[in-house]
Amino acid sequence: MAVLHRLPRLLLLLVSVIFLVLGLLAGLMRLGWQWTSVTPVLSVSHGELMICGFLGTLISLERAVALGRWLGYAAPVTTALGTLGLITGAPMGPAILLVVLGSLVLVSILIVVLFKQFALHNVAISLGAGAWLVGNALWLLGAVLPHIVQWWIGFLVLTIAGERLELNRLLAPSRYARSAFGFGLALFLFGMAFVSGVPRHGHQTLGIGILTLALWLARFDVARFTVRRQGLPRFVALCLFAGYAWLGVGGLIWMFAVPVDATGSLSFFPYDAALHTVFLGFVFSMIFAHAPIVFPAVTGRAQPFRHVFYAHVLLLNLSLIARISADLAGSLPGLHWSSLGNAAALVLFLANNAYGMITGHHAAKGSQIEVASPFC
Repeated sequence: MAVLHRLPRLLLLLVSVIFLVLGLLAGLMRLGWQWTSVTPVLSVSHGELMICGFLGTLISLERAVALGRWLGYAAPVTTALGTLGLITGAPMGPAILLVVLGSLVLVSILIVVLFKQFALHNVAISLGAGAWLVGNALWLLGAVLPHIVQWWIGFLVLTIAGERLELNRLLAPSRYARSAFGFGLALFLFGMAFVSGVPRHGHQTLGIGILTLALWLARFDVARFTVRRQGLPRFVALCLFAGYAWLGVGGLIWMFAVPVDATGSLSFFPYDAALHTVFLGFVFSMIFAHAPIVFPAVTGRAQPFRHVFYAHVLLLNLSLIARISADLAGSLPGLHWSSLGNAAALVLFLANNAYGMITGHHAAKGSQIEVASPFC
């Protein structure tokens, strides 16, 4: 019976992982790595697959599990169906509409939660889901990706920042800490809203907001205490700090290497650096950190900490340093090869966590193993 109860979670988790793999293939194809057996639609769907397909489905699934009600699963299911439509060649309009409906369901659920518990962390998480809904609606209306992407950044940054603020409640953050978070949140929202209308100043304000939130997380997150411990808590904390560092770098790039020129046109290399410091460096460092928490909660299988987990963390950071260096130098060959390292890091992450869950299931039968705490 327990297996049947977990089956929808397992299927949605598997589908989101498939979206991740397809998104990686699509990104590599856009940078010159070609596989003739892969459908050509992937060459123009990298961002959509990663943000809406993988991350949208995964975050909606996490919220549904936390909610503990079947209604919550409408968000990841609808989002997954829309993404499946995109990669199978279904009409774009209905497929995107399903993604919009999925984000609308997520917003509705979070508004209910917000009315039950009005707190700053719930406000941030709700605003993140609202940003995703706005971005998806613009996508449905035909807006181009550069006019959408700041809303998708808002979805991920605000969701993660809100979740970390929620975990920090045990530390009883001071009024100053909460005010500083609110200030960074306001700057971020202001920049996000004005990127399309005033691109240069909007990007700079967005960058200031991103940097402010990165500094807040690095200063006030509970990870500053757990990093002193051994094993899993230290691993989680180091992943978090790596993510906050990349978020800060991303903020600086948005501020000083604005990815638009004087005419408002995008500059490819700064734009690639600005996006991937946030989407890859920050977001996937957070995923690496939270995977030992989220995966067991979704699958119901214990996952012990293993030092081999540091391998995918190290590979991601080294390959991303190479990628951002290539972007800043304007080197297309450097970008070409470093992107392959980025993809390899994410594949290694999936392999390590699959190995951890398989071995953890057997180890849990015979002895007590180290498991993740939600307060890592």
